[in-house]
Amino acid sequence: MKTAPPSLAGPAILFCPADRPDRYGKALERADCVILDLEDAVAGGRKADARRALQAWTADPANRPVLTADPLRIVVRINAIGSGHYADDVRVLAASGIRAVMLPKVEAVADLDRLAADLPGVAVVALCETALGVARSLEIAQHPAVAAVMWGGEDLTTSLGGTSSRTANGTLRHVFQAARSTVLLNAAAGGKPGIDTVYIDIRDVTGLADEAKDAVASGFAFKACIHPSQADVVRSAFLPSPDELRRARAVMDLVHSGRGVVQFEGGMVDEPVIRQAERIIERGKAAGRPPHVP
Repeated sequence: MKTAPPSLAGPAILFCPADRPDRYGKALERADCVILDLEDAVAGGRKADARRALQAWTADPANRPVLTADPLRIVVRINAIGSGHYADDVRVLAASGIRAVMLPKVEAVADLDRLAADLPGVAVVALCETALGVARSLEIAQHPAVAAVMWGGEDLTTSLGGTSSRTANGTLRHVFQAARSTVLLNAAAGGKPGIDTVYIDIRDVTGLADEAKDAVASGFAFKACIHPSQADVVRSAFLPSPDELRRARAVMDLVHSGRGVVQFEGGMVDEPVIRQAERIIERGKAAGRPPHVP
């Protein structure tokens, strides 16, 4: 019997360029989970430097507690299969102690099979950011090595032949809303948590907060960030309101009272209500817990 892949710490997941080891610690202080990025955040001429920096950081005994944290606090985004950098990335990670890898531009189960064979036992965050990847996101989510599924808007724009994923006011265009919904639905159908894409405009705090609130209300477990300042905004959005927590705890108190079928505020407390209450309480614990300082 295969065990389920480990879970990620959340809700705020922050990308950090792997060629900037001076930023690793700050990223870990601000976010719940950090994606050390060997792909888009690192220029082609800096890929080798990024691998060396990552290798040195993972070899430092002082960083072992972060590498072994449960839930996972470190993920490495490698370069896509076929990029020309994949094999070098895998070679560095093989003996690094890294336990989770984000694979970009996943388009088929075969991509996941290859990564699982190259890095046995590593949890995979599957990034669906092409038209084909979105279309196949259900079978991708169902792969046993996958720990979470994320959708990406910017590469998807290129895949579709478009020019921008967002309108002038920052909201997602209809086709990207559809892709977002598709990946979230298929992630849930595959029994995996969904990660909402990044909000590019760092200055637009209100837009980020609104999108993060929609993400949690829709069912995303995490939201990705591209700047440390965004992490607290995401964490606040995922934190239930005092009234939500009060209601959830009251529902669970009734459930645990042993009274059988119960009513709460005029409605029946059935299984969906109980599960929602449990998730609100858990979300409150996760979002209200400060990130562990490495």
